[in-house]
Amino acid sequence: MSASVYKAKYIVGMKVNATSYAHVIDSVLTWASVGQSSYVCISNVHMTMECHHSQSFKQIVNEADLVTPDGMPLVWMMRWLGVREQQRVRGPSLLPLLCEAAALHHLKVGFYGSTDSVLQQLVERLRCDFPGLEVAFSYSPPFRELSVTEDDDIVNNINSSGAGILFVGLGCPKQEIWMAKHRGQIMMPMLGVGAAFDICSGTKSESPLWLQKLGLEWVYRFILEPRRLWKRYLKYNPHFIWLAFVQLVNRKISPSNSE
Repeated sequence: MSASVYKAKYIVGMKVNATSYAHVIDSVLTWASVGQSSYVCISNVHMTMECHHSQSFKQIVNEADLVTPDGMPLVWMMRWLGVREQQRVRGPSLLPLLCEAAALHHLKVGFYGSTDSVLQQLVERLRCDFPGLEVAFSYSPPFRELSVTEDDDIVNNINSSGAGILFVGLGCPKQEIWMAKHRGQIMMPMLGVGAAFDICSGTKSESPLWLQKLGLEWVYRFILEPRRLWKRYLKYNPHFIWLAFVQLVNRKISPSNSE
């Protein structure tokens, strides 16, 4: 199944597919069954603004096989742009759902990113939750640029591991750049799931559901990690609101030229 079957909208210039958990899982399983090298971006306001500020990064996201709306502001924008039934498709929810589906279809999975301790806890928890799940690959890369030889070795190890799906948890924009670089080399679908490794392993807590529904999950994360996240939220969020407002106004004035 090609991601082209999903109608795409462009939010502040970034592609977002009209999709759902069921559609994403079906697509990934189909790609995995034939060893199709592909990548999925799970997008939020941060990714949208990274695209706005970098033409090369926007190209990477817009050329992804599938881009899902993770953040609620993107879900609301999709609805305002005509996808009335659009729901949120977030990394921490998609990861266990896909692992459950992989176990049922006897597909092995792999994990690339985060730290050794987080990966160990993540794999243990997923194996406990889904007894049939086979984890064929798990690797925490060093916090530096890899040499060509190191990168080639990792690619070979992933491809020879028997994994059919690779979850990538390097954070935005690093994970999207990494997946785009390795499309055509890593012969399986890759999913950039960001903080899902930490959340699904239990090493970081999730925001309350009521905050998620209000689109205020960022407030909870900002309180926990203000030094790391202040620029992302206090600079990017107001700028996104303005750009989204301008897009919606332009759409009302000239619908054919605003998406």
